Amino acid sequence: MSIRCTVESAFFIAWSCLETSGELGPPEETANLLLDAIEAQLRTGERRQLMLANKAIDAYRRQIANGPIPATQKLHLR
Repeated sequence: MSIRCTVESAFFIAWSCLETSGELGPPEETANLLLDAIEAQLRTGERRQLMLANKAIDAYRRQIANGPIPATQKLHLR
């Protein structure tokens, strides 16, 4: 599976989960946070879709817990 397909699948899984749970924030900011989290994981070698999605969801929830997210803020994974 190509990296593009992996990213798209992980993003869709994370987005759908947040949408279903009612946690989905403003679309542009949410998309940026999820994609930043997925990209950060890809740089470390992670390629499993569910792992990418789950860690992106966790990172999103951590950011949201810290208050509103400006559109220009970059996500910092732990």
